Amino acid sequence: MNAVVLGNGRSGQSAAELLRREGAAVTVLDGEDVWPDGASFDLCVTSPGIARDHSWQRAARARGVPVVSELQLGAERWRAKGGRMLAVTGSKGKSSVVKLVAETLCGAGGSAVPCGNYGLPLCQVVLDCPDPRAVWAVVEVSSFQMETTDLPGGAFVAAAILNLQEDHLDRHGSATVYHGLKRRLLDMAETRIDASRGWTDEAGAALLAGSYFDNPVLWSNGLCAVALLRAAGLDAAAIAAGFAAFKPLPHRMQLVHEADGVRWVDDSKATSLAALAAGVGMCVGPVRLIAGGLPKGDDPKSVIPHLRSGVKKVYLIGRCAEEFSHAWREAVPCELCGTLDRAVEAARRDAKSGETVLLSPGTASFDQFKSYGARGDMFASLARGSAGV
Repeated sequence: MNAVVLGNGRSGQSAAELLRREGAAVTVLDGEDVWPDGASFDLCVTSPGIARDHSWQRAARARGVPVVSELQLGAERWRAKGGRMLAVTGSKGKSSVVKLVAETLCGAGGSAVPCGNYGLPLCQVVLDCPDPRAVWAVVEVSSFQMETTDLPGGAFVAAAILNLQEDHLDRHGSATVYHGLKRRLLDMAETRIDASRGWTDEAGAALLAGSYFDNPVLWSNGLCAVALLRAAGLDAAAIAAGFAAFKPLPHRMQLVHEADGVRWVDDSKATSLAALAAGVGMCVGPVRLIAGGLPKGDDPKSVIPHLRSGVKKVYLIGRCAEEFSHAWREAVPCELCGTLDRAVEAARRDAKSGETVLLSPGTASFDQFKSYGARGDMFASLARGSAGV
């Protein structure tokens, strides 16, 4: 078989290696590479960063070459070896649920690995795991991956949609397309869990008590995790133990400093306005919000009710600072700060005991930072600095 792999990041590298081990001749396209003249391919595997309208994908389809995601390639090989999978998608909280589910399965005496959009690429898990029958693959699935994934019903033992908000409109064009891609995942699962349409479970709610998920914003995500773990065969005691032991991922509503009665919370992972609204909703007491960065196409006016209900002032940074100020200034005081260090300095000047300074940008980080993690790390460093930062 002759195969072409689009993208040479982690997903592309693992897909190429898996195909080579199967005896395929593999060509990898990356960066400014062009489609090779006269080449004939039997399969095209695409990384999630390569959009459907990219010239490489267009070239493959024009030549009748099947285009599949790295996720689909890995899932097909995993299932062929007897492996079982659980899947999680949604707009906010996927990685935390995947981490919780995988750790709880391991804590109950089993074996599980987080993979997909969080953790290892699924193809890498196939390469690394000698006996998939003994391991659960807990897969975070993004809308980017779903553009080129088409697995049969029952491919996943269970799949969950946590929530559906407006996100990635710069890639998908509309919320309708974005939500439709997410919903397709349920057609590939035996047990279908859709919290975006409402999900109640009184017995499950008792298992969340006192955990990271025991709040109005993350409660439904926690119930989805309960349903996934039940589908994997765990009992209530094992599930409760997993929630009790769970430690959240960094940059997700993470308390990084507290001084003079002011809490400093890093929610840099909030890269959509819906995530910003959720972050504000999780805070207790008045909020001084640091927001802004590289916008993703969602409507800044959509979060005005949340700003009015809990935010005393917004400190704006990044490329969209003026756009957000124009949308929000009649609802909440806004200060154009430009950079994160200036925003932290201004918030420190204004903050009073009992308030929270929240970095919940509502945007991507790439206008000023290499990643949301780098943005959150700088915020934490600045927050812990002296009053003269």
